[in-house]
Amino acid sequence: MNATRIRSLLTLAIVPVAVLTATPAQATEPYCGITWGSRAEAGGSSTADVGALTELRAGRHACFDRLVVDLGHGADADVQWRVGYVPTVREVGTGDPLPLRGAADLEIVVTAHGHDGQGNATFDPPVDAAAEDVAGFTTFRQVSWGHSFEAQSVIGLGVRARLPFRVHTLEGGGPGDSARLVIDVAHRW
Repeated sequence: MNATRIRSLLTLAIVPVAVLTATPAQATEPYCGITWGSRAEAGGSSTADVGALTELRAGRHACFDRLVVDLGHGADADVQWRVGYVPTVREVGTGDPLPLRGAADLEIVVTAHGHDGQGNATFDPPVDAAAEDVAGFTTFRQVSWGHSFEAQSVIGLGVRARLPFRVHTLEGGGPGDSARLVIDVAHRW
């Protein structure tokens, strides 16, 4: 093979590589504009008025699934909370594991009583392992009640995968309305 032919073949082999590396990378838009992460989050104040956990509610949205924790009358929206992925969510008081469906376990700990002043449960689902029905949800697989002990309430949230989430609190909307802790978990990255 002559030198001219070898140069031609080398030029053909090098040109496509140069063209590929010269093309700028396209920036991808975040899913639904979501810029949340998956690292643990915590918030609130230790001086906030503590209420009693009274209800869990779940909802489906176009881009995320939502869990709402109602904190009862008298709770301050600045109540302390901690939410994060853990290898195993554990029941408060006993330390027993809460088995959860899904590929990732999200632990929700909120400073809220599980009982009133007379020792009556303020939240007592018929089945602790099915504290809220999330059948058919895109991201949520299971909501499990991990009980309350010394004003620390634990909820286990089984999710499809380790996905981005955000947490915020809301004041009650009027007299007698409760403050709420809101956890949103994206359907995908």
